[in-house]
Amino acid sequence: MNDGPPAGVCAVIDPERGAHGVLELHGPLDTACVHRAMHRIAEIRPAARHNGLRLLRHGPGLHSVELSGGDQTPAPGCAGLLADLLTAAPGPAADALPGPGAGTAAAGLPCGTLPRTEPLTPLQQQRLTDALTWPDHQVEQILWRWHGPLDTARFEAAWQAVSARESVLRTAFVWDPRPRAVVFDRGITHIDRHPHGTPARRAALLARERARSFDLRRPAPVRVTLLDSNPADAAAPFTDVLLTYHRALLDSWSVRLLMRACCRAYLAGGVLPGGERRPALGDFARWIGTRNPGPGAWWRGAARPPAVPAAPRPARTPAAGAGTGVLRTALSPSRSAHLAHWAAQWGVAESSVLQAVWAMLSYRARGAAPGPATVGFGLDFPGRGLLLQGIEGLPGPFENALPLTVTLDAALGLPALLGELRDRAMDMAACEGAAAASPAPGSSTGRRAGGLLAFDCGPRPETAGSDLAAHGIRLEEQEAAGAPAGYALRLRAGHDARRALTLTCAYDRDLLEVGAARTLLAHTARLLSLLPAAAGAATTVADVLALLPGAATPPVPDGPGTRDAAPWVVLRGALAPAAATVCLLDVPGAPRTGHDEVVRHYRGPEALTALSLTAGRHSDHAAALGALARSHGRLVLGGYSGTGALACELARHLTRPGVRPPLVVVAGAGHGPDAPRTLAGALQQASASARRH
Repeated sequence: MNDGPPAGVCAVIDPERGAHGVLELHGPLDTACVHRAMHRIAEIRPAARHNGLRLLRHGPGLHSVELSGGDQTPAPGCAGLLADLLTAAPGPAADALPGPGAGTAAAGLPCGTLPRTEPLTPLQQQRLTDALTWPDHQVEQILWRWHGPLDTARFEAAWQAVSARESVLRTAFVWDPRPRAVVFDRGITHIDRHPHGTPARRAALLARERARSFDLRRPAPVRVTLLDSNPADAAAPFTDVLLTYHRALLDSWSVRLLMRACCRAYLAGGVLPGGERRPALGDFARWIGTRNPGPGAWWRGAARPPAVPAAPRPARTPAAGAGTGVLRTALSPSRSAHLAHWAAQWGVAESSVLQAVWAMLSYRARGAAPGPATVGFGLDFPGRGLLLQGIEGLPGPFENALPLTVTLDAALGLPALLGELRDRAMDMAACEGAAAASPAPGSSTGRRAGGLLAFDCGPRPETAGSDLAAHGIRLEEQEAAGAPAGYALRLRAGHDARRALTLTCAYDRDLLEVGAARTLLAHTARLLSLLPAAAGAATTVADVLALLPGAATPPVPDGPGTRDAAPWVVLRGALAPAAATVCLLDVPGAPRTGHDEVVRHYRGPEALTALSLTAGRHSDHAAALGALARSHGRLVLGGYSGTGALACELARHLTRPGVRPPLVVVAGAGHGPDAPRTLAGALQQASASARRH
């Protein structure tokens, strides 16, 4: 007996039928799935109480479920979550999610075994909200070069062992309607290996993997891709190991931890000793929940930096091609060592020198010299300075960007600037686990102004070099890149295997020209190279900027503006007078499935619209759809598996005296070429039923 439902099940929820809502299930159904799903709902929502459940069979492909709940529990929300679980079609890697009993077969997603649910950290909530409108902001990558033989089966077994140990690799999200983390018994480990790599093919592979979205309803927050070297390199073969991950569950420190654990498991034949790691991410979420009152609360414990005047935006034409551009450069190992030694003489780290250089470039871009000007930018903190035992070895989304501002003028001494930035960063580190407030809509200042600086630190898989060398293997990190994380530009610094300081600039092509990004990167590298030999105790900001060529330093524009909390668009007008409206819903965290195909397959006269849902903003969504609910006919809300709980909550907010609550349609998980056709058919059938009644 399968633990998950069969593919092709669609659910229609009608709040008018019965006091607590009725589900109509269309398609083949194993009735035992309903009872197992109710047990899962009890795990996800422990406060929910149901006096009974009636499952009625009206035919081989038609069932109805009636829920009767307690006085304090709005059962329609549970009906929506039940619809999500029953319509989750088995995915391509569903066999990686067996149930607890022997003989259990493929589990649906997000169905499957849900042994426990976990709360979310403030940072996770912030990133899930951001990922709804800007999904590319949360995708990051790290690339390693594996010199020597690489056994794919052994490598995959090693990752499976890491997944068994680290619960974060078995974590997904459900919305009921608030987002919750659910931990599965096993995660999805799928490794793609591509032969005959070239530099151009490697660059294309990185770009393609960055562009691929993550389905956060599935327990797979990291993708592993292998690219073998060209046959011409037979004398020294290597394999590029690319890890692409989502920042709602992992960060760069965490991915390096996971890669180091994978190397240990690989050397041990695919086995890791010990059981599941504790503390886990859920333990951290409960711990931080008692200490973090909410987004922006950390400002109340420290002086908030002043607002930074908006940098002048250069006149520009739209960039050729949207998405993220990536540029890289590096200092030589000798220059990198000289820079580290010079910084230590002033009692600062290389990261403080990088911040000072960036602040001076921002000052030059403002054109305020020789007078004073306040500049600002974001700093990425690793989030590992919190007083939780074992956090250094805990994979999770701890890396956090916080805003920093500083006032400069041409006469300011460089040593004073370095000391101030060092002290400011140390003060801010005490708040590195807090979620900073997002900028207000339309704001040109805030945490996404002036670019983002990050300095890689933490564990390195290369530290196992002697053990790997015994097996003829050498591992070295090549690059760490990704999207600019909501900023127009993100500059990440780190050391490669030769201890050379590398600089990676990821920039938003919609906001910054490639020429401007290249100039900023070149100016940064030039100052980092020249400062150790050219700067002394009497050096001022004006002296440092005189080291640059005559070309102007372009300003860094602010990050993308905050989008409407409830963006909705018209996909197709009504085909008949007084026709009702069908609204397609996008669930947070799920890949966007093209609505054009749904429109093409839909044959009814209703108008078609689309709405992106955000948990906790039901009143905003209801306001956007209120006119549709009061217009001709009965509104129908529909989407793929995962929209049910949010749609039912939205329907509750839309219900008013004299306004019929909308029907809710949930159809499939959105995977596969037939998903739009299935959703269109379910919506059309529900709309026809609404017209008859």
